[in-house]
Amino acid sequence: MAVAAGGGGIRALCDDHAVRHVTAAGLDELDDVVSELRGVDGLKEKSRGVFYRGSRAFLHFHEDPSGLYADVRLDADFDRMRVTTNAERKRLLSVVRAAALR
Repeated sequence: MAVAAGGGGIRALCDDHAVRHVTAAGLDELDDVVSELRGVDGLKEKSRGVFYRGSRAFLHFHEDPSGLYADVRLDADFDRMRVTTNAERKRLLSVVRAAALR
């Protein structure tokens, strides 16, 4: 993943196309996941859909025409996970809960 310089809300490049931080409408679609994340011990929601562990950013969401994505810091860098389907959302929650236990 490469970071795009400059504007328009575009934050990163994924597979050679721009990926935007999630919109309010996208977060509405992810409301069930965001609600579950709020209950994970050790996570603090700094702004809607942006979670921290301690003083470090841990998870936030993106969207593009191919779907919704979560960037999760499992190691030093963020890993991007697709979260468009219910199965993908369940996988994200499982990964986040396991990371919170470490």
